[in-house]
Amino acid sequence: MTQPNPTGPTGSEPTTPEPATPEPAAPEPATPEPARLDGRAFDVVVVGSANLDLVATVDELPRPGESVRATTYAEHAGGKGLNQAVACARMGARTAFVGCVGDDPAGAALRKVLDAEGIDLGGLAVVDEPTGRAMVLVDTRGENSIVVVPGANARLDPTVADTLPAARVVLVQLEIPLATVAAVTAAARQAGALVVLNPAPAAPLPDEVLACVDVLTPNAGELDAIGGTARLHAAGVATVITTRGADGVELSRAGTLSRLDAHPVSPVDTVGAGDAFSGTLCAELAAGSSLHDAVATALVAGALATTVRGAVPSLPTRTAVDAAVRPDR
Repeated sequence: MTQPNPTGPTGSEPTTPEPATPEPAAPEPATPEPARLDGRAFDVVVVGSANLDLVATVDELPRPGESVRATTYAEHAGGKGLNQAVACARMGARTAFVGCVGDDPAGAALRKVLDAEGIDLGGLAVVDEPTGRAMVLVDTRGENSIVVVPGANARLDPTVADTLPAARVVLVQLEIPLATVAAVTAAARQAGALVVLNPAPAAPLPDEVLACVDVLTPNAGELDAIGGTARLHAAGVATVITTRGADGVELSRAGTLSRLDAHPVSPVDTVGAGDAFSGTLCAELAAGSSLHDAVATALVAGALATTVRGAVPSLPTRTAVDAAVRPDR
């Protein structure tokens, strides 16, 4: 999104020069008025995957060719799209979800989870494919390894961009077909929404997609896989926010780089941390927070998510985040 540049006064010089007004270090991304695509308005529309997560905890993640015994097993609602939609809703954002589930018990269970969070499901289709799955291993240090089976998520067609619900912010990930990502980001940009892309799992991104993205939220490994910060800025991404776990985040915009520290916690499971970060970031931007403040709040949400096992169960509420930000209140 384009920001107007301040211009200096015109005409003759004043007798006594006015004190110079310092330029800001970098422009903040504007939070637009709700775009109007189909007559409705939301704070955030999330377009992405919905999976059933099959989660096993192990003492150590297995090496190639190694079998290990799990210590616990559980099934949770998941998928990066679903997780991030729940994160937005729990932070108080009016949220809509666009995705696909199968006509099976897993799909019905995921729909129930989303509906319980107050998320609009007008864009959630039921298709003739099994609901997506994610096989998740989590070790005693909270580190994880994940294999995603797309299932119904692969049926999310680019034509969903034609009826995209109107929103201040549109959030997309890469667990759906790239053609759909391209169509949605282009439609959202044309409608005037702030476009946020969480490039996970990492995949090559063409410049025409990046040119429609305002904010990109990779982790360190994903940043390397998609070409690095310089390439992303050159392709048109205004803001790159790289999450680095316990090392906080790097915020790159308008040629400047800044770092924000992580919120200190004792992690037990990192599976939902990135989704809590991206969802909270979008909810805060949609609410009108500055980029710096939105990132700072998202860091707290991401940290809190690592203190609870499972993705959706770990996503914090607005009350929990506010209490962590202002523990004296």
